[in-house]
Amino acid sequence: MATESPRRPSRCTGGVVVRPQAVTEQSYMESVVTFLQDVVPQAYSGTPPEEKEKIVWVRFENADLNDTSRNMEFHEIHSTGNEPPLLLMIGYSDGMQVWSIPISGEAQELFSVRHGPVRAARILPAPQISAQKCDNFAEKRPLLGVCKSIGSSGTSPPYCCVDLYSLRTGEMVKSIQFKTPIYDLHCNKRILVVVLQEKIAAFDSCTFTKKFFVTSCYPCPGPNMNPIALGSRWLAYAENKLIRCHQSRGGACGDNIQSYTATVISAAKTIKTGLTMVGKVVTQLTGTLPSGATEEEILAHSNLRRSPLVPGIVTIIDTETVAEGQVLVSEDSDSDGIVAHFPAHEKPICCMAFNPSGMLLVTTDTLGHDFHVFQILTHPWSSSQSAVHHLYTLHRGETEAKVQDISFSHDCRWVVVSTLRGTSHVFPINPYGGQPCVRTHMSPRVVNRMSRFQKSAGLEEIEQELTSKQGGRCSPVPGLSSSPSGSPLHGKLNSQDTYNNFTNNNPGNPRLLPLPSLTVVLPLAQIKQPMTLGTITKRTGKSKPAPQISPSKSVGGEFCVAAVFGASRSWFANNSGLKREKDQSKQFVVESLYIISCYGSLVEHVLEPRPLSTAPKISDDTPLEMVTCPRASWALVRTPQWNELQPPFNANHPLLLAADAVQYYQYLLAGLVPPGSPGPITRHESYDSLASDHSGQEDEEWLSQVEIVTHTGPHRRLWMGPQFQFKTIHPSGQTTVISSSSSVLQSHGPSDTPQPLLDFDTDDLDLNSLRIQPVRSEPVSMPGSPRPAADRRGVSTVIDATSE
Repeated sequence: MATESPRRPSRCTGGVVVRPQAVTEQSYMESVVTFLQDVVPQAYSGTPPEEKEKIVWVRFENADLNDTSRNMEFHEIHSTGNEPPLLLMIGYSDGMQVWSIPISGEAQELFSVRHGPVRAARILPAPQISAQKCDNFAEKRPLLGVCKSIGSSGTSPPYCCVDLYSLRTGEMVKSIQFKTPIYDLHCNKRILVVVLQEKIAAFDSCTFTKKFFVTSCYPCPGPNMNPIALGSRWLAYAENKLIRCHQSRGGACGDNIQSYTATVISAAKTIKTGLTMVGKVVTQLTGTLPSGATEEEILAHSNLRRSPLVPGIVTIIDTETVAEGQVLVSEDSDSDGIVAHFPAHEKPICCMAFNPSGMLLVTTDTLGHDFHVFQILTHPWSSSQSAVHHLYTLHRGETEAKVQDISFSHDCRWVVVSTLRGTSHVFPINPYGGQPCVRTHMSPRVVNRMSRFQKSAGLEEIEQELTSKQGGRCSPVPGLSSSPSGSPLHGKLNSQDTYNNFTNNNPGNPRLLPLPSLTVVLPLAQIKQPMTLGTITKRTGKSKPAPQISPSKSVGGEFCVAAVFGASRSWFANNSGLKREKDQSKQFVVESLYIISCYGSLVEHVLEPRPLSTAPKISDDTPLEMVTCPRASWALVRTPQWNELQPPFNANHPLLLAADAVQYYQYLLAGLVPPGSPGPITRHESYDSLASDHSGQEDEEWLSQVEIVTHTGPHRRLWMGPQFQFKTIHPSGQTTVISSSSSVLQSHGPSDTPQPLLDFDTDDLDLNSLRIQPVRSEPVSMPGSPRPAADRRGVSTVIDATSE
């Protein structure tokens, strides 16, 4: 019986619908067989292999279709069970493609064109509007920004223009020209960012006029030539200098961890360098190499040493408050719009990414050994008063690897980092720092930083006292600096002692010392993609050999990988006759991980964290381990036989419906009349609010954008700690009752004359003067004890219970 094809045409968009297929060990063996069939000549195989187009880049996109904050369809996700779809973009050597994977599990093709190579593309979200700021392209949205080899004008150099196309009408509405090549595009509801070689240009999302630009970016060899991170409001980029007057407190802590493998690799590199230098000297002496070559190399090295550029510096700016024009971070410039400025690595930065809330920033360098997780705590005055906490160092390994993708889970407890080697590394973290353990990552919800036991025992106060005495970080990892000042990257932690002394009355302020301790985390899972999945061909129809098996040998980012977290969609592939409600009744601790590779295969991996199997006893602080399992896959790679799916689209297209829903919601927030609405929309039902002036949308939208960071730790109540204290007192002419928690001393003389109450501080009280000696306590007599009462030496035991 022939199996049913997983592909069928879509009734809604006219594209292709791909159903998920169950992934088992047998399917991986079938992929190897497919590879052998592709390599073996077609004469030995029954049928020729299916031709597939070459994939250049892949990316998971955030647009109006999966915007949970502004799309009213997803406002009640937990009650309705309506999860946002995954939006996937695939760039080919000839054109691009857009896919949507809803919660039903069937991947739906939304867009597909063939118009030459595409370097970068973005689906622009609907902009944020107000009564004073309107969208000039509201009737044309949704818009698609594309940077392709041949621009709309046809005269500009390759990849030097950004064309904005309307997916509603199919026409080009805007073209932005540049003199140098474009390497990437980023966008949010406020700006469109165009990334050049050493420059960043930002354009307003409503008018697409230039808002600001940055020319002080540090170059990177690749794969991201100019790495940036764009959140909902902040923009982070690699600065080429460190300006002390703008430097924030904290930053990277020195990575002095060096294992045996790292030592061997370092020694091998040193030997290789020495042999190379010896070979050059010998070659020069024999006369086969001109002597000027070595002098030029020495001159080049000396120029590099005198270069003022400093690698590894990160600057974060606020796209709302930054001034228009050029953004320059210098000693003579003010700090308006600069959120933070700090050292992140000693090597050039390769990739950066914000978490969904924008409070955490993950950075990687060109070596790819360690990834740094920073918490950004801003100050309204200037960036020099802001604090950057280095919470985690995610240690990948000792070999070099270039990072191409970073993704957070929605609860910010998991980070997946993908490299050009085709491996995705899964790390556990906490949004507030600390060691990941069973208590923090074995629950489907985010837990508090401290448990009830830690609150009642007062462990936080003891830890703060220890760290303050040691002068900074108290890292349990050997080899790390115990103090931030011990790291060469920290140069301005103690430069404002006056300010610290003035504000030391609030020890819970996270922007002041002591900084939180650094935690080194190893990956719990390393997911590698199957090496070969079919044949890649061009549009000529001629068969090509399979791509190189080793992903580390791929050139130009050909072995591209992207990952994202999302709800499970494998229920249909495993149980086609089962309803989703029954299958989804089980609440997973971790969302599924979706990984797309350059072979066009999207695979859903189920992540199951567990307590460490080698732990002798499982407790809240037990370390974790993870079991991963591929559950479902979608074959999304395009073939030359597929038809193109170009705009204009119908009104029931998912991208158009999502754009209309978000635009309608934006009009309601701004207090404006949506297009096609029968009458004005009133945001407030009470007469008092109607009489007041509510210009702008800040009073309605601030609740969704608020971010709370607690400065003061939880108070320790009296009933949380030990209440009873046992003491022995000798009998005398007077009876004295003293407890360490009482400040009142009552004394009665032999004549039973009441004495006045005396207030003492128990810490300064001399117990020897009161004839209380620290002798060994006697056991309390119990009923039925054979010991006579006369043998008790007259020692009375007082039990004081503090109930204040």
